[in-house]
Amino acid sequence: MGSYLGIYTVLVLCLLGYSGNAEVFTAGGPPGSDITPALLKAFTSACQAPAPSQVLIPKGDFKLGEIVMTGPCKSPIEITLQGNVKADGGSTTGKDRWVVFEKINGFKLNGGGTFDGEGNAAWKANNCHKTFECKKLPISVRFDFVDNAEIKDITSLDAKNFHFNVISGKNMTFDNIKIIAPAESPNTDGIHLGRCEGVKILNTKIATGDDCISVGDGMKNLLIEKVVCGPGHGISVGSLGRYDWEQDVTDIRVIKCTLDGTDNGLRIKTWPSAACTTTAAGIHFEDITLNNVSNPILIDQEYCPWNQCNKNKPSTIKLVDISFRNIRGTSANKDAVKLLCSKGLPCENVEIGDINIEYKGADGPPTFECTNVTPKLVGTQNPKACVGPVVKAPGQE
Repeated sequence: MGSYLGIYTVLVLCLLGYSGNAEVFTAGGPPGSDITPALLKAFTSACQAPAPSQVLIPKGDFKLGEIVMTGPCKSPIEITLQGNVKADGGSTTGKDRWVVFEKINGFKLNGGGTFDGEGNAAWKANNCHKTFECKKLPISVRFDFVDNAEIKDITSLDAKNFHFNVISGKNMTFDNIKIIAPAESPNTDGIHLGRCEGVKILNTKIATGDDCISVGDGMKNLLIEKVVCGPGHGISVGSLGRYDWEQDVTDIRVIKCTLDGTDNGLRIKTWPSAACTTTAAGIHFEDITLNNVSNPILIDQEYCPWNQCNKNKPSTIKLVDISFRNIRGTSANKDAVKLLCSKGLPCENVEIGDINIEYKGADGPPTFECTNVTPKLVGTQNPKACVGPVVKAPGQE
């Protein structure tokens, strides 16, 4: 990339979302120029402003190198991305980040623009979907220790690795996000979260090569609502239990979402021979539409990709208070429901309520399999559920 120092201007105007006048720092340049120095300068100035401020990246296509924008800032800050910023198109192996926002309290990212990870060359250099030996590649956008934030009307295109990685944040909302990458792009999770509390992901469309949303350890109070996922690997809690420093997961709600042609649907996955003993509790999936989804409902406590674990040692991750309610649509294989719980710590209080999953394949009707769990059944189930006490739904005779 070149080292062109883009236009850097300061304007004063009324900024929507913040009261009173606010300084606006604009980072731009000629079409195709590298705005990395200009953006870092604009952010640094805005971060030190005594009143709420805005950094504006105007319409146009620009190059952007690795950049870390670090707080704490003196006042709330807004980044308005109207243009398209493009990463280095090479494979850039050995790096783990491209754009980073960290240690900021009071943050907005919006504007309708695009982070283009230029991932095509990197995907060809990687083999994550076939082997554990993944090359380290940059995550497109990282949010580390960002609190009280709103990320809205932003697109992530062709990330080399994860599109968005969210770690140790509080009170964050992602709204109307678009995530786009080919189905065959390896390890391109749409949004990965861990150690956060009070995050909402709303009105978002994700089409990528790995999990649309993946929930890591330490998550508390996560709402995923009105998300359309596909292609991709579905919406996953986990994998959990791989590392000894992991924390409990609590209060995860996935509601009013659509899964379209995904390789998995609604999934909870934990490692056998886990390195820790933790609990994942209060995980609820409700009002979900399935369109030709493989493995629509899956609890997998035998998750062991590339045989990296001892499957004879049961998972020590305890799953408690799990529900799947009003799940409807079509499966791409006969394994409509698989609840494969740990023989060491069987799942507790798992509820299956009003599911209707159809499969028309030649290998037979859809199946419902249970291991080390006796689910509570509410309402009706198609396919017919494994053995469990049947409870009538409210209002049913």
